[in-house]
Amino acid sequence: MYPGVYSAKKKDGTIYYRSSFTCKSKHISLGSFATEKEAHKAYLEANDIMNSKKKILITDYNKKKRIINFEKWVVLINYKDNGIYFKNPIYLFPKYFEYYLDNDPYAPLKFDVDDLFFYSTHKIMRRGGHLFVADYGMQLNILNRYGIKNFAVPGKDYLFINNDNTDYRYQNIKIINRYNGVTKENKNNLQIFVAKIHINGDFIIGRYKTDIEAAVAYNKAIDTLYENGFTIEYQKNYIDSLDTKEYLEIYDQIKISKKLRALVP
Repeated sequence: MYPGVYSAKKKDGTIYYRSSFTCKSKHISLGSFATEKEAHKAYLEANDIMNSKKKILITDYNKKKRIINFEKWVVLINYKDNGIYFKNPIYLFPKYFEYYLDNDPYAPLKFDVDDLFFYSTHKIMRRGGHLFVADYGMQLNILNRYGIKNFAVPGKDYLFINNDNTDYRYQNIKIINRYNGVTKENKNNLQIFVAKIHINGDFIIGRYKTDIEAAVAYNKAIDTLYENGFTIEYQKNYIDSLDTKEYLEIYDQIKISKKLRALVP
C-alpha cells in the first residue's frame, strides 16, 4: 500500500481507499477515493502544500486539476499559514476570517473573529439563496445571529453598509426592520413604524412611535384573527428586550385597527 493510504470497505463489500497524513503532530484525514493511486496523489498533494517554501494562495486551487477537494485545500493552507486547524474551510486573519463556499476562491464570506468558534464547529450550507447551519437538529439561518428574521428582504429589512453581500461582519450589517409585520416609514420628517398583516393582501394594523409597539400590535392582531376563527398560521414576534410584565402593559394599551375585529374567515 502507498504511504498515507489505507483500504476500507463499504457496507456492500466494495473496497475504497482513504488518505491521511500527520503534520505538526496533527493527524489529518484527506478523504475517500476510488483507487489507491488517487488516494496517494492526495497524500502527496497535501505534503506539497505543507512543505512548500513558496506562498500558496487559496486562489491557486483552480490553476490546475487537484485531487484534494476545495474545502480541504482551504483547511490545509490556513493550517500552514496560521498554525490552527479547523475542520471547516476557514482562513484566519488578525481581526476577521473568511469562510469559503461552493468551490469559489474569489467570493468568501467574511465574519468577525468573535464568530470563529461558532463557524469552526458549524458547517454553512446554501439552500434557495439562503445560508444555514445545522444547530441542535434544526436549520438556522445565519441572519438570525444578527436579529434578522427568516426570509427578510435585503435592502428592505436589512442592508450591507458597504454593498458587499458576502461581508457578514457586524459593523457592516444594518437592520432596518427587526420584527415580523413591521416596516419603518418617514412621514413629515418623523420616523414611524407601520404594522401590517397579510390577509388576502396587506392589512394595516396601525402606525406606532416605536418598532416594539408595532411588533406587539402585530402579535395582538394575530390573537384577534385567531379569536375570529382564522386558521392561517402566523409567526409572532419575540421581543427579548421586554419582560412579561412590560410586554403585557404594552399589549393592553396598544390600539389596533377596529376593522380586524369585524373580519371573518
